[in-house]
Amino acid sequence: MSEGARDERGSDWERPRYSIGEVAERSGLSRDTLRWYERIGLMDYVGRDHAGKRRFSNRDLEWLALIGRLRTTGMTVADMVRYAELVRAGESTFPERLEMFRTTRAEVLAKIDELRQTVAVLDYKIDIYEGKAQLARPATITVQDREGIKV
Repeated sequence: MSEGARDERGSDWERPRYSIGEVAERSGLSRDTLRWYERIGLMDYVGRDHAGKRRFSNRDLEWLALIGRLRTTGMTVADMVRYAELVRAGESTFPERLEMFRTTRAEVLAKIDELRQTVAVLDYKIDIYEGKAQLARPATITVQDREGIKV
């Protein structure tokens, strides 16, 4: 994120304020997962209080929300760690980050298409069991091989 964008959020955005328990509650992640994310480099430096306990900022919460979305896409932990490394490396890595997101987006769109086809098959089967459809196979029941060719 650019310095200008950070400044617009105010100084509170990066101020450590939440305990690991509060972040676990807000994020739906376990405390162990949060510690693991920090250990593997998925989380940037997490602040500590005077007793050495982790304190998370609003910036950390926003980062965890992004990581949650990336997990939903099916992105691997290794790729998420690589993305975190690129973010820490600065703006010179924008092209590589852009390519990562374009690739992930294409994969998500393919998955959405696959899920739509699956819903069509389920709807067809439901219609059969409810007596609303004939037993002829609809054209929407197709299978794609690894190269994306419909069979």
